[in-house]
Amino acid sequence: MAFSLSLENKERSNETKLHFAMSPSTLTFLAFLPILSAAVMLVAFRMPAKKAMPIAFALTAIVAFFGWNISPTYMLASSIQGLFITVDILYIIFGAIVLLNLLKYSRALTAIKQSFVDISEDRRIQVILIVWLFGSFIEGAAGFGTPAVVVAPLLVGLGFPTFCAVMLGMLVQSTAVTFGAVGTPILVGMTGGIQSPELSADLIRSGISLSDFIQIITNKVVIMHGIAGTLMPTIMACMMTRFFGKNKSWREGLEVLPFTLFGGLAFTIPYALTGMLLGPEFPSLLGSLVGISLVVFAAKRGFLLPKRTWNFDDESNWPTSWYGTLKVNLENEPTDKKMSLGKAWTPYVLLASLLVLTRLSQLPIKNWLVGMKIEWLEIAGTSISAASSPFYLPGTILLVVGLITIVLHKMNLKHVRLAFSESASMVVRAGFVLAFTIPMVRIYINSGVNPSELSGMPIAMAEWISIGVGTIYPLFTAAVGALGAFIAGSNTVSNLMFGLFQFGVAVKLTLPSSVVLALQAVGAAAGNMIAIHNIVAASATVGFLGNEGMILRKTIFPTLYYLIMVGVIGLIMINVVS
Repeated sequence: MAFSLSLENKERSNETKLHFAMSPSTLTFLAFLPILSAAVMLVAFRMPAKKAMPIAFALTAIVAFFGWNISPTYMLASSIQGLFITVDILYIIFGAIVLLNLLKYSRALTAIKQSFVDISEDRRIQVILIVWLFGSFIEGAAGFGTPAVVVAPLLVGLGFPTFCAVMLGMLVQSTAVTFGAVGTPILVGMTGGIQSPELSADLIRSGISLSDFIQIITNKVVIMHGIAGTLMPTIMACMMTRFFGKNKSWREGLEVLPFTLFGGLAFTIPYALTGMLLGPEFPSLLGSLVGISLVVFAAKRGFLLPKRTWNFDDESNWPTSWYGTLKVNLENEPTDKKMSLGKAWTPYVLLASLLVLTRLSQLPIKNWLVGMKIEWLEIAGTSISAASSPFYLPGTILLVVGLITIVLHKMNLKHVRLAFSESASMVVRAGFVLAFTIPMVRIYINSGVNPSELSGMPIAMAEWISIGVGTIYPLFTAAVGALGAFIAGSNTVSNLMFGLFQFGVAVKLTLPSSVVLALQAVGAAAGNMIAIHNIVAASATVGFLGNEGMILRKTIFPTLYYLIMVGVIGLIMINVVS
């Protein structure tokens, strides 16, 4: 290490000259190379993530070293920081799988499945209830990619193909994400990302406070999401019938269009009103609660339901590529040991309640849990630090609910042991993939601190886009936010990473900064549908690792729809409404 640092100091002047001689296009290509390589390996060559991501990590390290002059020590510190995050994600995955397996062995899943059948046997209606509405509620309460790791195994337990369950679990990480974890992407990500002397001066000239500005951004975000998100239940139903139906039909998804539109509006209207009237903490929470109430009430009374019930083909006809290793056999159970619906649903009610209670800043619980942290400051003598608050993570809430379930459902020790052992074995494979994926992400994000004083790798890509498109930049603004989420797997991190950059571009192009920042926040939400480590996490909960490219090939199209739709809305807001 001493030799490498000495060599770095000796040749720094030559390297710095080389860096400054690089064109923006060259820097953009270098920054994009590891991401492009990962996408090609996963999608084009159908390489499993356990092989693709170590290669992508190595490429990122090479580009960071030779292109940005980042030392091995700094990359090591970034990787350690990434491993902290990896452990957090694995903890959440483990908690989600444990809860599902406990519900399986306690026979609660059988009662839950029957409750959805009693509302409607139509799988398209079940998708609106479970994925779109219940998933959005979990997102509003917890964030952290929790909806996919809760929804995907629940769908498998209800008889959905594993491939379909993971795809749908990723699609719910869209409209609700901007206000996930009780508004964290806006309150922490956007607020922290844009605070600067330039913004302060602009706010003083405009005569408004920072909180007023955040509310203006929120107002525009809920309008964009409200329009684009209303069609998401329809897209979910159509993708399910087209790719997983016996007839491979888009039309069978559109048959339920009146109800999917109703389901979309049942969420997005209260969502938008909550954002405008109450601020960024509660749109996803209240929107989903109102939506669940309306949709269940309507479905039980047959309101707007199609005449024909849709279901998957017989399981014996499913391709092997649809299966994962998670087995949830709800058949052949003793008929004399049925569970009441209230007792079966109690764990999920507890989960939702505890997630909300531990995330509300108005209560002392959040600060207490966040304060109990494990941290490593200034790793390897660098400015990089890592920390984890394990008691605040959704994984702890999931495990606490699991322990309550053991007592509540009077489970025997044998089934409890099976639930935990099966869950642990499924997490191990995900750990290997994430141990390369998340450190790669942290090298990207931390690359802005470098001896050559170059913009960080994500910013270099964003700058190239903004220069290339000019005045029609609002059409591409959301894509920049999605790029950040694709890299980091987080709306919050994308806003922190690109918020000030987006504000600077808006000022330079004389565009309304509130619209540009709203597009950033919405795009960062949509980007979660294609974030690699979110796909890995969701796949791990149902034993579908190794098929990440298959998921990405499906989720890219809804992501493109979302980005194009909100880009057009942004242009209209700037050129017509403003």
